[in-house]
Amino acid sequence: MARIAGVTLPHNKRIEFGLTYIFGIGHTRSLHILREAKISLDKRTADLSDQEIATLEKLVQSYPVEGDLRKEITLNIKRLQEIGSYRGLRHRRGLPVRGQRTKTNARTRKGPRRAGSAIALKKAITKK
Repeated sequence: MARIAGVTLPHNKRIEFGLTYIFGIGHTRSLHILREAKISLDKRTADLSDQEIATLEKLVQSYPVEGDLRKEITLNIKRLQEIGSYRGLRHRRGLPVRGQRTKTNARTRKGPRRAGSAIALKKAITKK
């Protein structure tokens, strides 16, 4: 059972995809790490030796991952809010930050629709 950066990697998957379970490591960075460690992409996580796991752990530590990365992202958002930038205001209000439209869509950021119009309330009352 391989445990790297506090994350237990699934042992039935190929290592190139197993590494992506670590927050901050995507497919491209995973390939880069494996190339640097000289580990075959076809190898399964369960087939790794202790030496290979130690090598991967050492290489992964050179990148910001898991808790450190989450903390960095949180601090960046907090900084934007404190200086009063447009992006900071969008974060504070829970709206899309990167220029997406909000008249339609944006339900993920805005949350479920609220019943607020008089017509919708009237329909809800008459259905009861």
